Amino acid sequence: MRQSRPLHSGWTLTCLGGPGARPGLPEAIPAQVPGTVHTDLLAAGLIPDPYLDLNEIAVDWVGRCDWRYDLVFDWRDEGAEITDLVFAGLDTFAAIRLNGVAIGDTANMNRAYRFPVHEHLRAGENHLSITFQSAWTRGEALAAQYEPRPNNYPGPANLMRKMACNFGWDWGPTLVTAGIWQAVTLDSGPAARLASVRPEITLSGADGHVRVHADIAAGDASGLALRVSIAGQSAAAPVADGAAALDLVVPAPRLWWPHNLGSQPLYDLVVELVAGDRVIDSYRRAIGFRSIRLDTTPDEHGTAFTVVVNDVPVYIFGANWIPDDCFLPRVTPERYAARIDQARGANINMLRVWGGGIYETEAFYEACDRAGMLVWQDFLFACAAYPEEGDLPAEIEAEARDNIVRLMPHPSLVLWNGNNENIWGYFDWGWQPALEGRTWGAHYYLDLLPRLVATLDPTRPYWAGSPYSGTMDIHPNDPDHGCTHLWDVWNEIGYEHYAASIPRFCSEFGWQAPPTWATLTQSVHDEPLTPVSPGVWHHQKATIGNDKLLRGLAGHLPEPQGMDDWHFATQLNQARAISFGIAHMRSHRPRNMGTIVWQLNDCWPVTSWAAIDGYGRKKPLWYALRTVSANSLLTIQPRTTGLTVVAVNERTLFWRGAVTLRRLDFDGNILAEWTHWRLCADRFSAAELLVPKELSAPVDPKREVLVAKMHDRTAFHWFTEDIDLALPKPEYDIALKNLGDSRWEIAVTARTLLKDLCIFPDRLASDAEISDMLVTLLPGEVHRFIVENIDEIDAAGLAGAPVVRCANDLVT
Repeated sequence: MRQSRPLHSGWTLTCLGGPGARPGLPEAIPAQVPGTVHTDLLAAGLIPDPYLDLNEIAVDWVGRCDWRYDLVFDWRDEGAEITDLVFAGLDTFAAIRLNGVAIGDTANMNRAYRFPVHEHLRAGENHLSITFQSAWTRGEALAAQYEPRPNNYPGPANLMRKMACNFGWDWGPTLVTAGIWQAVTLDSGPAARLASVRPEITLSGADGHVRVHADIAAGDASGLALRVSIAGQSAAAPVADGAAALDLVVPAPRLWWPHNLGSQPLYDLVVELVAGDRVIDSYRRAIGFRSIRLDTTPDEHGTAFTVVVNDVPVYIFGANWIPDDCFLPRVTPERYAARIDQARGANINMLRVWGGGIYETEAFYEACDRAGMLVWQDFLFACAAYPEEGDLPAEIEAEARDNIVRLMPHPSLVLWNGNNENIWGYFDWGWQPALEGRTWGAHYYLDLLPRLVATLDPTRPYWAGSPYSGTMDIHPNDPDHGCTHLWDVWNEIGYEHYAASIPRFCSEFGWQAPPTWATLTQSVHDEPLTPVSPGVWHHQKATIGNDKLLRGLAGHLPEPQGMDDWHFATQLNQARAISFGIAHMRSHRPRNMGTIVWQLNDCWPVTSWAAIDGYGRKKPLWYALRTVSANSLLTIQPRTTGLTVVAVNERTLFWRGAVTLRRLDFDGNILAEWTHWRLCADRFSAAELLVPKELSAPVDPKREVLVAKMHDRTAFHWFTEDIDLALPKPEYDIALKNLGDSRWEIAVTARTLLKDLCIFPDRLASDAEISDMLVTLLPGEVHRFIVENIDEIDAAGLAGAPVVRCANDLVT
């Protein structure tokens, strides 16, 4: 049996110099593996925290230097036929030497490497050295090699296979990393091993089918066999010509579902390479049985884009996922699980792993498998033209093969996507005249990647890009075909314009806001703290982002006066914008079958489009997503026939009940009332109800609201924007109740109308968290919030501003 020995302890790190290298650095410092140069320097006290204030600029020199990792380890020959040095991930341009012998070079952080080293090992002490060349330095050489190509962001990311957002993005810092970012092991044992295992998992009727393909690395494969077992079923097949394949049928397995539709049973798949009764090598994965397809059937509206799981068309409540930290090894399995649990808590059922980041580690996909979180996986191309010459095509093919095979066992993975915005860029961003006929990546998206997916993972659909219409003959961002990005909203026009189109599937749209107050003040220490003070400004990476924040308030809320109001108003506007867009698109089900908001998470503390900020805290947007993405949504939408109540049902049972409509003034007086005794939305459908004229036509739009109720769902329709509403000065009573274990109940009784009531306990205690936000109360109504992680002294501050806020505060 093979033995794997981690080589994670005892490393040192040395700076080899480069532009701006700091004088006086120690010759060597302790290094953590897996890790990065930046985090080692930070642990040694040699650089300030790059996430704080303007420190990102102060540490720029780190990415411009070359670095060497060194390890001395003992080894003894225990009779293994071969020993390989295996790297799960090296970032990025590395030269590897063992006992002074050059073992190999790497140029891709997105793939694993295996080097035979048995003949170079010595009994006793051995010296392993890995030298990393600066990606900036290598980028200069590559830029000289390749003719210029469009790139939306500075840096040479499109010329190499390194995480693109490392070089900065409109939400991320420029922190160009290097290091041994994933595990490094010595793998010893017999000469034969499982080189790759590809399990194709499908359904046929009620039965599950597993077809296992295995490639065997062996000098002599005679007498070897492949043995597979799962769910009490087992089979074996001989190895021939370095490969083996076999099929297993699992009678009537329990099906794996996205979490909003069912459970996530997993079965242990065991694949063994055997010689007689002796196990030489093994492979184990937890798999799930489910079918998946992408329905792109033409219809009267254009071309559908519908994810179908177990023959059920699933409405996608999605969020785009970026790397959760600039320093990747800091994202532990526990952190992945926590973040995915937050996504699930917001009723998100799909995460799109975006193409400017990484193929995540196994821990991410395993957590998604357990949580019932669907995964849309981009291949790693984003916002740039990529050359198709030189060494790049071979690296891209090797990387794609590696990751397709690695990720295909996961039931959560349901779609491969060729790129982010590159086809759109070719059509609309002035690339064609700039390219002058040079290659830009079309071969990858339209030929290489679909061929590899079809060959290696034929059970899953492939789509060439996001956005993409399905053909180069139709504009890639045509809302009637395929998947669409909506970025004129936010960049150019207000969020009310989401209602101007009905995309078949919206795979990117978003609205910015600052992080939570606790995160902002933990990372920025400006005195005074203002929207344009140096640290706050530096933690806003979008072009004229602060201007867009204020412009986006226009017509909705007044321009805020002071930092507290700016922080609350922009967070509130973000939550409203996205909620408005999703409710509009959902109300047009099944023409629209999904939204993927930009974005779930952040990689550092920053003003961005995220629902969860860079320190893992929930912004008001998270609470808005939880409401608007619930399986049952009641919403009031404008239609050509007039205001309409829409009940949207993503449950497995029909949703039926009485709908009560009331037009009220802001004092709570009923001006008109009507009940429709039975509105029925069948499972996976939407039902509409026209609002009678006496309810949809206010006498005084500034002082009236339309309220619809169906079971426990409530929808509000305001007849004009907040800036024009006669919202009263907020009045309320607050009662606190100590629940023990640092938990408190906050009962808020409204004495006036309170619109979008929020409580921000993180202003009192950085770890405090509230159960609800964005709660609208009519006079006399009570809402009970639960706050956690706050002590008795801080709890006394839960009774007023700036902890307690509502929209009334901004307009009165």
